[in-house]
Amino acid sequence: MRILHLILKKDPYDRILAGTKTVEYRDRTKYWKIRLDGKEFDAIQFRNGYRKDARQMILEWNGMNISDQYYEIKLGKFL
Repeated sequence: MRILHLILKKDPYDRILAGTKTVEYRDRTKYWKIRLDGKEFDAIQFRNGYRKDARQMILEWNGMNISDQYYEIKLGKFL
């Protein structure tokens, strides 16, 4: 299973958990281009911070759109 690992702050993490945020945005920088361009994933693992015991959740990957400024990662259902 190909998993994209992303770290989030509390507010976006809680909004995804509540189901009100269905798209995760990342700036179109060189860093994200290397990690995202031309790649497909099965799931996305979100962590709320870097602590060893940080909250985490795994969601289905529903594809990605690329706009002029952002990578728009579509979130699916919880796995």
